[in-house]
Amino acid sequence: MLPAYISHSDCSRHEMGAMHPESPERIDAIHDHLLMKGLLGFMQSYDAPLATEAQLARAHTLLHVHEMAAKSPSEGYAQVDPDTWMNPYTYQAALRAAGAAVLATDLVLSGKAPVAFCNVRPPGHHAARAAAGGFCFFNNVAVGIRHALDVHGLERVALVDFDVHHGNGSEDILCGDARVLMCSTFELDLYPFSGSEPRGSNMVNVGMTPRAGGDGFRMAVDQFWLPALERFRPQMVFFSAGFDGHREDDMGNLGLTEADYEWVTREVMRLARRYAKGRAVSCLEGGYVMSPLARSVAAHLQVLIGAD
Repeated sequence: MLPAYISHSDCSRHEMGAMHPESPERIDAIHDHLLMKGLLGFMQSYDAPLATEAQLARAHTLLHVHEMAAKSPSEGYAQVDPDTWMNPYTYQAALRAAGAAVLATDLVLSGKAPVAFCNVRPPGHHAARAAAGGFCFFNNVAVGIRHALDVHGLERVALVDFDVHHGNGSEDILCGDARVLMCSTFELDLYPFSGSEPRGSNMVNVGMTPRAGGDGFRMAVDQFWLPALERFRPQMVFFSAGFDGHREDDMGNLGLTEADYEWVTREVMRLARRYAKGRAVSCLEGGYVMSPLARSVAAHLQVLIGAD
């Protein structure tokens, strides 16, 4: 039983312009680095399926799903927000990205894989129940979480989000759902300028000041995330794995390193093994400079799959 690696070539066909930071090269940079490091040899590769309307509707309104399909251009670009665009392949890629989270959930909960990593784009954690934005169209991890709850019947699922930006879409979808505990860290005063005031009692939001560094990040996880996760005793853990808090990524200014991503993965997986039989799914979110992105994913994945 090997860990699952889920991706699809459709995810590289979505692009938002030559200078856009959320580029197709992200997928290849990660894949090539994992191949070079030998990590893919420890994993079973799967093609991401297309998410169905019913699967998307557990996290989004049907109106939003239909609007994304209708907005898809036959050529050129269609603008969703000031930073988010669709090309003719975006809708298909977004269905693959959400479908990857569903497949990952099925593989892990059926016992066919102990853990799964979804190397997919577009990312998802800024996609709200009824709105796209922030480079995101469907909320991949929320679709996977609701699949675990509503289809597989789990009672407690945790989401940990260490992207440099607050996962406002995930909070919008999951706030008030007592079956979910969402723990997030993010840099204050960055897009989407939210998170300081949690929208539900099941949200553990820790905004951090610029240049907080690894020490500040680890303190936040130690003081806020880990006690909440201990109390919650999740039956499965999902990662919104964004690596744009890295000190070489100019999307933010937290100053994290690969060692910090390795550490937080180890701490969360320690709890996952205690309460969730080690069951975990990780979905790629941010990270826009190729080398630190690829190195950080490898550090995260090495711990996730137990190859360290």
